[in-house]
Amino acid sequence: MKFRLDQDSLGKVKIPVDAYYGAFTGRAIKHYHVTGNKSHENLIKSFVMIKRSAALANMKTKAIDTKRGKAIISACDKILAGKYVEQFVVDMINSGAGTAFNMNSNEVIANVALEILHKKKGQYQFLHPNDHVNMSQSSNDTYPTAMHVAILINLKDVIPAIDILIKSLSKKARQFSSFKKIGRTHLMDALPVTLGSEFAAYATSITKARNKIVASQKELQNIALGGTAVGSGANTPKGYRKIVIVELGKISKLSLKPEKDMQYSLQSKFAVTNLSGALRNLALEIGKIANDIRLMASGPIAGLDELGIPAVHAGSSIMPGKVNPSLAECMNMICFNIIGNDTSVSYAAQSGQFELNVMLPGMLKCMLESTDMLKNFLPIFSANLIDGLTANKVKLRKDIENSPVIVTLLTPKIGYQKSAELFKESLKTGKTIRELVVSKKLLSNKEINSLFG
Repeated sequence: MKFRLDQDSLGKVKIPVDAYYGAFTGRAIKHYHVTGNKSHENLIKSFVMIKRSAALANMKTKAIDTKRGKAIISACDKILAGKYVEQFVVDMINSGAGTAFNMNSNEVIANVALEILHKKKGQYQFLHPNDHVNMSQSSNDTYPTAMHVAILINLKDVIPAIDILIKSLSKKARQFSSFKKIGRTHLMDALPVTLGSEFAAYATSITKARNKIVASQKELQNIALGGTAVGSGANTPKGYRKIVIVELGKISKLSLKPEKDMQYSLQSKFAVTNLSGALRNLALEIGKIANDIRLMASGPIAGLDELGIPAVHAGSSIMPGKVNPSLAECMNMICFNIIGNDTSVSYAAQSGQFELNVMLPGMLKCMLESTDMLKNFLPIFSANLIDGLTANKVKLRKDIENSPVIVTLLTPKIGYQKSAELFKESLKTGKTIRELVVSKKLLSNKEINSLFG
């Protein structure tokens, strides 16, 4: 491999001759080998949009000359079109406040822009990563802004994925509306419900969780861009902040607004933790549903056997014919990861000191990971598990008839004490409540049917 010498404020660094990143990135590659994963595509996209918007704002405020400004804009357009993306090589978890990734972005854009100007990579005297690409910016305001933008972009796919799940659950609620079954409290038999009402309740819980996620987007639309290092807006030309945020809103197609208190926007990560908590709550609700489905589908002989689950693959490599709730299990694992990610985000949010929270890369990794898992898997979970669920009507009806707990429905007619005696007798003799009540001439079959439905 051939190398060139690229220089930054610390000295010279050997960089692969074909690389568009520079010295800062070269150092960062060595120091931040963490996850083994390069930065998320939506983080790259967000940063490049920020750099493009900054170049436009700097041109409009006369802070940068047109020649350099247009070269930066052209370089950004090439990257946004899909070129040079492999040059963003810094690990998703990198330096505090994301400085390493900000500089990776600055260097790639600078070197692409230099070639547009018919210069060689590294000839920073003509267009510099810090002086020109990073003009009027700091990692301290660009990274938190990119966080918000990247998360908002991911949410564009998450909300429809949640809606698919709600639709699937609601459809099952209608399909199962006439299927009565034993309800359960404390995992023990309780009064009858319908399978449909259970699924309707699931749809309600996911709808409520969805609405909290949608509401949390509002805080994320307030961004830190223009605050530079400490939220004071130092080194920005007059009018820059308003222009750069308008331009970023245009290219991202997001409703972005300047956070009124710029110091707050660098110190606090409330907007991110607010969404993270909403995602955690969604995960708790979905996880509960997945667990219920696994229990209701357990068996088919030695379990509850209330639901039939579609086979997505062979359930066992040793037991022929076995069907497992594999998609529900996968959903559980996703939910556990989202809950864990929320814990990481929470710790990172309270670990910022004074004018800056520096834990941003770790927070963003968790947020994008959680939203990626949801947008990727919820449509599969809905289509390949929820939509294919079937009800075991015979088993549902049999359980109602055989469970002594339905004596509760007779209590208004025969009293609590007599009902308790019948419950015990049913367990002791194996006779159903119906058989006992009819044989003792306490109620007729017709009267019992009217109570049991």
